[in-house]
Amino acid sequence: MNNIVNCNFSECKASLLYLPTFLLLSILAFLGSRNLLSNEAYVNFQKDFFLYFNSELSKYPSTLDNLTQFGDALIILSFVALLLIYAPKVWEALITASIVSAILVGILKPLFGIQRPAAAFGIENLHVIGRVLRGNNSFPSGHSVTVFTVLTVILFAFMPKKTTNQIIWSVSIFSLGIILILTRLGVGAHYPLDVTVGAIVGYISAILGLVINKRYNIWTWIGQKKFYPVFIVIFLSCSIVMFFKILQTNLIVFYFAFLSLLISLFIITLRYVKK
Repeated sequence: MNNIVNCNFSECKASLLYLPTFLLLSILAFLGSRNLLSNEAYVNFQKDFFLYFNSELSKYPSTLDNLTQFGDALIILSFVALLLIYAPKVWEALITASIVSAILVGILKPLFGIQRPAAAFGIENLHVIGRVLRGNNSFPSGHSVTVFTVLTVILFAFMPKKTTNQIIWSVSIFSLGIILILTRLGVGAHYPLDVTVGAIVGYISAILGLVINKRYNIWTWIGQKKFYPVFIVIFLSCSIVMFFKILQTNLIVFYFAFLSLLISLFIITLRYVKK
């Protein structure tokens, strides 16, 4: 499996950044040309769209509350933990891409300082599922960045060879991503442009991660057995955190993430101690 992933990653080029970068700059140019980058103008521009989606999507609170958790890096990465053993090249890309995405989000959120919907409209005027977020860090959506960073790496890691299969695989991955980021509207955490830009930034982060790893091979050590204890400790720590998440918020997605971590922990420990 790792050879297939490595082969697919070797075909990724920096030119894949052209289209998403153009889209991102076009959106920012449009907002700037219409004077929509100020907090009040940005919020009011999307108010009707946001309230409509928020009202419609919030009719499925349990589903939204579970699906939106995939924007949490701990949750979505738990589901691909096993790939550390069978396809470490995927995790090499995920680590670099995650660092890139964290840097970009860390720059963009304070740069724009957009109010969350609950702060802008008041909690009584929208549907909020889960924790109420009122900060000035709405743009872009960090959850959306995380989802598309991980899914884009997975997209290219397991890209089929046949064109027809490539189309089906790509549509499936992007459709899943869109479904997951739309939950941020339903739970009342973000505006439409927050998740749109977040998805683009996530895609860019993933491509940058692939390109950087292709050139510098930073994390090749993670697939080596002698370093397994590091990940045993990490998986164990994440499992403990997940256990307390289950105690605090009894969501089915946490059980599956917890199970995935335990299975990964068991297999990697077994491989390490096996002669």
